[in-house]
Amino acid sequence: MSVLVLAGCTSSPTQSEASPSPTTADLCSAQVKPGKASDSVKVEGDAGTESTATFTSPLDVTELQSTQVAKGSGDALKSGDLVQFALSAYDASTGDKLGAQGYNDDLLPQQISPDSVLGQVVGCAKPGSRFVAAFPASTEQGTPGQVYIIDVLGTAPTAAWGASQDPVAGMPTVELDSDGAPKVTLPDGDIPTEFEKATLKKGDGAVVEAGDQVLVQYHGVSWNSGKVFDESWGKQPFTFTVGSGVVPGFSDAVTGETVGSQVIAVLPPASAYGEGEINESDLTGQTLVFVVDILAVAKAAPAQ
Repeated sequence: MSVLVLAGCTSSPTQSEASPSPTTADLCSAQVKPGKASDSVKVEGDAGTESTATFTSPLDVTELQSTQVAKGSGDALKSGDLVQFALSAYDASTGDKLGAQGYNDDLLPQQISPDSVLGQVVGCAKPGSRFVAAFPASTEQGTPGQVYIIDVLGTAPTAAWGASQDPVAGMPTVELDSDGAPKVTLPDGDIPTEFEKATLKKGDGAVVEAGDQVLVQYHGVSWNSGKVFDESWGKQPFTFTVGSGVVPGFSDAVTGETVGSQVIAVLPPASAYGEGEINESDLTGQTLVFVVDILAVAKAAPAQ
């Protein structure tokens, strides 16, 4: 199945966009209207459980439509929240079920905003809400028209929540502001030449393994210059697959750790952007320090 229509932009260690300011009113007004297509879908099953949907196919979907079929309770979503959700997907042309995600911890939370597709579907809904979303075909993404039954499960913390651990001698120290964003103080002495890491907070969630998709907050400091070179804080959390698409030391920092944990890792050039003459623009030759908050994990599918 394809969930590309709900894929949100995520920050990366090289390029990030500012996250929206956290307001509920903007999110409410961003929600699209129900329409003939979304209103025609009949849904069986309770919100929060995998659903069965029926409709007359082919379903003509000309624009994004959203119909709320169950109302939740509690605090309304606001822009900037990390939303935990689940969905069942159907082909609008055939009525066939394409699959379901999020009911077994296999879908990462997404940061919601008025500009995100998720925000346009669920708006400022409350946890426990269910929506029928009808999507037109997309030639850009190569997807047919689709119908999603989307359940808003709740929100996830935006910072590590685990129990504080004793500091490790010789490692940089970390102070947190009121939002959980870290500030790193480097110790005196020579720059380390080996990879090191320490757990600052110990979470109670799943263990991160190679191949898992992980949602994190990160803060990166160059030991050579003492300057922050990049961070997700103030922007949006970063999603990556452990062992792919990031420098080796970044994957090593989270491997074996648990969701809810905060980790500090020291990456010599061999674990970061490579040896060579120190270059400020691409971080070649620099030893880096990352503070990583592990917010969620989607486990890799078992090997066939």
